[in-house]
Amino acid sequence: MSKTVKALLSVCALAAAAGTAHAQEQVVNLYSARHYSTDEALYTGFTKATGIKINRVDADDAGILARLKAEGAASPADVILLVDAARLYKGEVDGLFQPIKSKVLNDAIPANLRSNPVADGGIAWYGLSTRARVVVYNKVKVQKADVDTYEELGDPKNKGKLCIRSGSHPYNLSLFGAVTEHMGEQKAEAWLKGMVANLARPPKGGDTDQIKAVAAGECDIAVTNSYYLARMMRSTKPEDVAVVNKVGVVFPNQESWGTHLNIAGGAVAKHAKNQANAVKFLEYLASPEAQNYFANGNNEWPAAKGVALDNPALKAMTDGKPFKSETIPISAVGANVTKVQQMLDRVGFQ
Repeated sequence: MSKTVKALLSVCALAAAAGTAHAQEQVVNLYSARHYSTDEALYTGFTKATGIKINRVDADDAGILARLKAEGAASPADVILLVDAARLYKGEVDGLFQPIKSKVLNDAIPANLRSNPVADGGIAWYGLSTRARVVVYNKVKVQKADVDTYEELGDPKNKGKLCIRSGSHPYNLSLFGAVTEHMGEQKAEAWLKGMVANLARPPKGGDTDQIKAVAAGECDIAVTNSYYLARMMRSTKPEDVAVVNKVGVVFPNQESWGTHLNIAGGAVAKHAKNQANAVKFLEYLASPEAQNYFANGNNEWPAAKGVALDNPALKAMTDGKPFKSETIPISAVGANVTKVQQMLDRVGFQ
């Protein structure tokens, strides 16, 4: 065999080997609404543990759901991460996810923090971290006992004291959906009407803005997700320290149904091309290692059972003690959103 022929055969063999290696490259394509820099450690940890490369597209919840609809069967997405229970429920109802069976996930994630099972037992989505919807208040002007339930946010005794972001924001829609599940539609609508009457100013801004407004005296009480307050508690900026020193925090309804928890969660896309890798990724996110990244990186409570956390702000918020959280199925909260939106229109909650 001539040297030229041998050289050509070697080149062909190398090309074939390279093509095989490329074909066997393990990947998972992720559409994520989690815009937290600390999550990079999660992705690195997963790839290191499994050898599976993550290709990520970032957008907000609504944008991801719209993109999945537009792409249809041509979508490259394998895993979807969203940051609101109602949006996860909507994705399920719109048929954008494929229910999966995973003993690892079923053992780790409580039943109330995942979708209802379909006929064959598959689960469409799982909560992977939680955030409490808490009340902050001016420690000088407000007694804690006057704001230790969600119901009191609509009580006339708090007239002109309340700050809150838009009622139609997903975080509030989930809270209002939960309250509707607990109280029933008629009482929930009366409660929302009471909240509108108690506003110190029209709804505006994000959750951090509500905390700052209480500290600045624009209002005396406000509603926020717990991780926004925890960020400020862990900050060394003088302005953040000053805000934290002026406000107290309440985990509402400890004597009744418990504090509302929203979730960030994940699902396998309906047309996932790398389904097995997608399930592996979700299972990794439920592992103690990943759950601690959620807790320490973005100040969220773990969703998985039995995971201890060591976040100083979260511990300080509850005086190091566990708090009572509601146990209603988070899927029921999502199912109530359409009713809640109609109530908001009727009572004039912007």
